[in-house]
This record gives sequence, C-alpha cells and structure tokens, in this order.
Amino acid sequence: MTAVNPLPNILTWIRLIAGLVMFTLLAGAAGGIPFLSDQLVVDAQFELMRWAFYAFVLGAITDFFDGFLARKLHAETAWGATLDPIADKILVCGTILGLFALRPIPEVAVPAALILFREFAVSALRESAASRGVKLQVTWLAKWKTTLQLVGLGLLMLVEAWAALGLEVDPNVMDPTRQTAVALIWLAAAVTLWTGWDYVRAARRAIPHEN
Repeated sequence: MTAVNPLPNILTWIRLIAGLVMFTLLAGAAGGIPFLSDQLVVDAQFELMRWAFYAFVLGAITDFFDGFLARKLHAETAWGATLDPIADKILVCGTILGLFALRPIPEVAVPAALILFREFAVSALRESAASRGVKLQVTWLAKWKTTLQLVGLGLLMLVEAWAALGLEVDPNVMDPTRQTAVALIWLAAAVTLWTGWDYVRAARRAIPHEN
C-alpha cells in the first residue's frame, strides 16, 4: 500500500491550532483571561492583537494550500475531508467571537450572526445526516464561501489591529479598507446562507422523511 503524503493534513491541523491560538490571543487582548487582565497595559494588548493577526494569516493561508496539495499530491483522505471543515469553522467562528470580544462592531453584527448561525446549523445537519448513513458533500460554492469569509474577516482584523501592527493611522487608507471588509462580510453572509440552503435541500433529498 502506498503511503499517503501527510502534508495536507498537517496544514489542516496547523489551521485548526492557529484558530484556537488566535481566539485565545484576542480574548486576552480583550481582558478575557483572568490571570492576564490585571496586567493588560496597552503595549501588552497590542502584542496580543499583533500575534492574533499573524495566527489568522497563517491559518487562512493553509486553507488554500491543504486542499490544493491534497489534490496535487493525490493525498485526499477521509480524515482530511472531515478535519478540513472543522478547522475552517474554528478559524471563522473564532475570528468573529474574538473581534466582538474586543469591541462591538455594529456594521457587521447581522452578517456575523448569520454566518455563526449557519455554520452551527449545517454542522448539526451534517452530523444528523451522517448518523443515518448520508454524507453531504462539500460544494465548490461552499469552498468559495469560506474564502470570502476569511478575506472579509482578515481585512476587518487588519483594521482592528492597525495600530498594533505599527501601521500609520491614515483614515484615507483605513476607511476604505473597513468599508471593503464590511461589504465582503455581507457578501459572505449571503453566500453562506445560500450554501446552507443547498445543504438543507440535499439532506431532504437524501434522508427518508414523511410527507
């Protein structure tokens, strides 16, 4: 039996861990870690936000390369297919929760909530379908949905960590970046809901039910 190249799964594990680390760092920057909150000076907060941004970028990059390499190296496995959407959801949901722990962001509150609701609902649907022997395949639109989420959230995190990253605070640059981030998150929410409905329809066709 030919050994399967483990690199794609390693990258997926990196994304999963990066999502957990990123959320922990954002929670720490927000004062949510008890043993750190009393010592949270501005410099320490900036340090946590800076490394949270780096962890997000690392996780987002692996989202492209693990799937690409799995196909290129013919290293697609059932375990990788299971772990990949879990890592995606941890990174996306961790970013949303972490950013809102830092401060309210009213302009993306609705799309962020819709993304969270959809991700939890689809995860429950997939689990329920799997218990009945039905596998709901990930669609290409769902993959693009994740890309839109990560790009939009990445830009929003960039704006929130702007000063922490040592960038010049220039409204002429920051404002368009924030507006682009907000627009992409709304677009991602729309695509997220659409793909969620696709999963519901696929489940209804595949799972026996009473009319």
